[in-house]
Amino acid sequence: MEDNNNKREIVRAVKFVLISVSAGIVEIAVFALLNEFTGLKYWPCYLTALIASVLWNFTINRRYTFKSAKNVPRAMAMVFAFYLVFTPATTILGNYLAETLHWNEYLVTGINMALNLTLEYLYDTFVVYRGDMDNNDIAEKEKQKQKEKARKEA
Repeated sequence: MEDNNNKREIVRAVKFVLISVSAGIVEIAVFALLNEFTGLKYWPCYLTALIASVLWNFTINRRYTFKSAKNVPRAMAMVFAFYLVFTPATTILGNYLAETLHWNEYLVTGINMALNLTLEYLYDTFVVYRGDMDNNDIAEKEKQKQKEKARKEA
């Protein structure tokens, strides 16, 4: 049983990373479009791109990684609470690094993205979806298939 739980959590972490990579593509695409074509400073480009990425990531990871049937507004409010801290911290620090220290905007954005992936996975796993994973329609279908498979093997 322990092996199944470990395996399930490894699969969950891999899914989170892969889906977060797709959210990262959304973020960097939005950031690049705004950074290259609008003349905006770093922070509005980063903030807009981050919001687009968060919405994408939340929607897909909730359904396919955490397989949670948790109340969507409640889960989104909890994720929003994470970003009430994360967003100002990374926006201010990122703006300082890009505008004051003249670090490359894409390097700063990449560092923020790596930090976001790590911290949000931990927060989602241990706060947002704690005790409320693997209970949506996808998880229930998988459980039913497991039962049928076990019954056939018996």
